[in-house]
Amino acid sequence: MKIIKSLKSMRALAQQWRREAQKIVLVPTMGGLHEGHLSLIRRGRKAGDKLVVSIFVNPTQFGPREDYSRYPRTFTADKQKCREGGADVIFCPTAEAIYPDKFDTWVSPDVTGSILEGAARPTHFRGVCTIVLKLFNIVLPHTAVFGQKDYQQCLVVKRMVDDLNLPVRIIVSPIIRAADGLALSSRNAYLSPARRRTAGVIYRALCEAKKAIKDGKTQPALLTREVRKTIEGESEFQVEYVEFADPQTLKKQKTVQPPTVVLVAVRLGGIRFIDNLLIK
Repeated sequence: MKIIKSLKSMRALAQQWRREAQKIVLVPTMGGLHEGHLSLIRRGRKAGDKLVVSIFVNPTQFGPREDYSRYPRTFTADKQKCREGGADVIFCPTAEAIYPDKFDTWVSPDVTGSILEGAARPTHFRGVCTIVLKLFNIVLPHTAVFGQKDYQQCLVVKRMVDDLNLPVRIIVSPIIRAADGLALSSRNAYLSPARRRTAGVIYRALCEAKKAIKDGKTQPALLTREVRKTIEGESEFQVEYVEFADPQTLKKQKTVQPPTVVLVAVRLGGIRFIDNLLIK
């Protein structure tokens, strides 16, 4: 397994692989790798001939009061996990290489990127789309693998690929959860043991919403109140949003019927979590 920091070296290797008709797969990450990331790496290993895992904590997708400075950085452990997962390359550029002085070109999604996470974090998807496009142009992948936990991000990236005619196939891999249902996330490491024991309520609320829909409840206001009540029944939880939406467009559903996706953003002791459940 190679570790490459240079943009020029990564692109040269990717060009060589393409001349050899090797199919390149990219798994973009910000490090702090856990079993959810490893599921993406294993899926990527099966999807092509050469597997690149990028590790880059992207400063431009963090807001001014968010956790960029303390985001988990565990490169030694990440390196071992990538090796065990069968990665051919870890691409780990510096922020200075990705965003040199006078950098002034951004990719800004419109409708899909302006709601939910886009409304809560106004510059987030601009940072996401810009770094993903840069990675595509450097690594030259045929396929890229993303996780469903970031449901809106997956739709935004797919929209960018379609709109900009990028020759990259997007694979969305299922959410990996802990035994109590909490979606695995690098930010879970911020939780104290006591708060961790209560965090499974987020998934429980999503499952209760699914059951309510299966039982015939269709009013989004009623379903939203029930999700909020379940989550906020635990002390310290604050719900930022609950949305029942069309799985392809994220347009609000006036009448909730499958297929639907319920998306939530929650704060627990100042730590922000997102989750979702696709109801078919």
